[in-house]
Amino acid sequence: MYHDIVIIGGGPAGLAAAVSARQAGAGDILILERENELGGILNQCIHNGFGLHTFKEELTGPEYAARYITQVEELKIPCLLSTTVIHIDENRVITAVSRKHGLMSIKAGAVILAMGCRERPRGALIIPGYNPAGIFSAGTAQKLVNLDGYMPGKEVVILGSGDIGLIMARRMTLEGAKVKLVAEIQPFSGGLKRNIVQCLDDYGIPLLLSHTVVDIHGKDRLTGVTIAEVDQNFKPLTGTETDYSCDTLLLSVGLIPENELSREIGVSLSPVTNGPLVNEQLQTNVSGVFACGNVLHVHDLVDFVSEEAESAGKNAVRYIQSGGSAADSISFSEIPLRTGGAVRYTVPASIDPQRAQEETIVRFRVGEIIRGGYVCIYADGKQIARRKRQIMLPGEMEQVVLKQKDIAGASGEILITTEVAE
Repeated sequence: MYHDIVIIGGGPAGLAAAVSARQAGAGDILILERENELGGILNQCIHNGFGLHTFKEELTGPEYAARYITQVEELKIPCLLSTTVIHIDENRVITAVSRKHGLMSIKAGAVILAMGCRERPRGALIIPGYNPAGIFSAGTAQKLVNLDGYMPGKEVVILGSGDIGLIMARRMTLEGAKVKLVAEIQPFSGGLKRNIVQCLDDYGIPLLLSHTVVDIHGKDRLTGVTIAEVDQNFKPLTGTETDYSCDTLLLSVGLIPENELSREIGVSLSPVTNGPLVNEQLQTNVSGVFACGNVLHVHDLVDFVSEEAESAGKNAVRYIQSGGSAADSISFSEIPLRTGGAVRYTVPASIDPQRAQEETIVRFRVGEIIRGGYVCIYADGKQIARRKRQIMLPGEMEQVVLKQKDIAGASGEILITTEVAE
């Protein structure tokens, strides 16, 4: 079985990439999705706040997904649901399995990785105590409440202030639970400012920064947790421990891109994001393999996922139309994008100044709160841009635009950095 473009994942990134590829002229596209319906994580995100950038109106998660699902259906893009990809080789031969079709081998002209991300589990936190019933990841609790109609518990403590945790603080409150607090080990929140205001402040839920869970009480069922303050090295401070009774602990302690398949095929991964390193075409170091969405780096807005995926779809079509040769897609004149100041990473990680479009969007996150600073861009040591930012937060993605005319002569490196006001 052969298809020009195979998209792995039918969530917001995969759907937007498929629509974009079809509109760019691709006639042979296939979406592979492991769940029994399209839409991905958006299906359980019943709160609003989606679509303001993409559709210029406020939608819920399912409504946002439905817009793209409708387009996929209207464009007659085929998809295989309840289909799990178990392997990809360096020749872009995909091995997948489903109950309906059994074991399948699919050759792809180009592959777009759009598998999304998963939550970091309790095992990664090394919290002392038993493993009683009542400990859930925030996303699992969201699915239980919003899709399955089950309440995880009545007295809730949330560890981690990622957006899912903040949203679930409000959701559990609206369903009648008592959310006692949100504890965050960092000195800043990992979520959007608007979610802190709308999900915590509006409901009187305290946010304890530089605090974490140091003990879990209960053997069969959770009965409480111990919260302590931490120092600058994240070590608990003796004497600051406080016990809280609860029957539910929700973990919102970070998201990890789903990159087991990427690693198998030989894709180089970023040590910061755990997602693929891509060039300005969103292509990995493996010819014909592109990546977009949360499998590339974790986004805070789904609108940016869609925008990024649209670019991946168009670039995959260009790759196919060029004959799919490495020389046409992976340039030897690519130069790296380096980071400085508080910038933790950039997407893309490299760029070919000659091949780049008139404007290239570069997205990044900072590792600390920056107030009244600047985002500066240097090409071969020469400053080509300096942008004022009132505030930059680790929980909110930043972006700058590289103009092709400004980097056309660059040959060494391009530096994206933050600088404080003088």
